Amino acid sequence: MGFFKIDKLKELNLLPGVNARFFHTDNMTFAHWIFEEGAEMPKHSHPHEQVSHIINGTFELTIGDKSEHMKLGSAAIIEPNTPHFGKAITKCYIIDVFHPVREDYREFGD
Repeated sequence: MGFFKIDKLKELNLLPGVNARFFHTDNMTFAHWIFEEGAEMPKHSHPHEQVSHIINGTFELTIGDKSEHMKLGSAAIIEPNTPHFGKAITKCYIIDVFHPVREDYREFGD
């Protein structure tokens, strides 16, 4: 794919108060999320390994039965098939990386 600008990717509203931009490599999906304050990601799981990195804001993330308020510089690893959910305490910018590719998100990307 080469070089590109994240802000030039199509932005989608996937949940109330949650917008995202996606791009994919052969092996990974990258999701750039903007959560408005109070917006929630409902409880779910998937067969992908996920790494979440907080770029801005405060996000309460629950993985299994453990919760943490994540802030700038915080990251979390979510093992495959592990239930997780979260809520934006403030407006947040979060980057998630999934391995392997999220085929269910491929239609939204590059």
